[in-house]
Amino acid sequence: MKLSALLASTLLCVQDGGEEYDRVTAIPWVGSTRSQVLPFLAPLTTIRRASGLSKSSKNSKAREAPTKKGKARTDFKRDDIKNALQFSLCDAMRYIRAFEVGRQPTSSKYELHVSLKSLKNGPVVRNRLRLTNPVDTSQRICVICPPDSPIAAAAIKAGASLVGEDVIFDAVKEGRIEFERCICHLDSLQKLSKANLGRILGPKGLMPSAKTGTVVKDVANSVRNMIGGSEYRERLGVVRMAVGQLGFTPEQMQQNIKEFMGGLKRDMSLLSDKISKEIHEVVLSSTNSPGFTLNGDFRSPTSVSTRELAIL
Repeated sequence: MKLSALLASTLLCVQDGGEEYDRVTAIPWVGSTRSQVLPFLAPLTTIRRASGLSKSSKNSKAREAPTKKGKARTDFKRDDIKNALQFSLCDAMRYIRAFEVGRQPTSSKYELHVSLKSLKNGPVVRNRLRLTNPVDTSQRICVICPPDSPIAAAAIKAGASLVGEDVIFDAVKEGRIEFERCICHLDSLQKLSKANLGRILGPKGLMPSAKTGTVVKDVANSVRNMIGGSEYRERLGVVRMAVGQLGFTPEQMQQNIKEFMGGLKRDMSLLSDKISKEIHEVVLSSTNSPGFTLNGDFRSPTSVSTRELAIL
């Protein structure tokens, strides 16, 4: 019922001897004023507040007030893995192969993901590593050096698929990049700079530079080390690299993982003393499988024999 109807039904008065009174409570009116508020209706009156705002308005303002944000994290957030399920290398390989049933042994690859406790704006770890058991030996390597020179002949003998200077520059400018790695001889560095290929090769990570070790004097040795080599780089606090093919045995995988982890630890130790990086978690996965956290053991008491894992 509306308040106006309630007042209309309650404030009905009758005349009795010239005196007006309320029909319900029999309380006399003062004079002839009908605007007097009855005692039981007093709680319904609006109470003015010093601030001029009602209590509900204050509450709504408090809800709308923005909350203060805390300080932004300076490092990458990492989950606690103490109670997480962890696997030995043989057990992880066994489960991963279940996800790769029917795949060619060379089509799928094992990948290692190393999560680091690291600062967001700190230096990153990056390097190139040639594993004992190469993962990919089909990479096409381009060598920028004077054509028809002993340097070019040595590069081709070492396994380079493309050798030259101007011919390579023209092909890149036309959009024909037919190689996965690029090395430049020291004598050809000036020509490479004048060709202005950085805007094309730079975003693809193919531009030779002394910092990445792709501007060298001995191109033949660099080509031999690059064939079957793998490059890793820290991104968002995680370092990823392919460490094996699906057909690798557990012993081959163990060798590659040890070499990769050893190289990564060496790179971390070469950073400044003020930069702290720690290994938080190591996860093994493959092209089509989820990741399995490794506990550092080669086998567990319930692991199958390594001979069974060596057979696809």
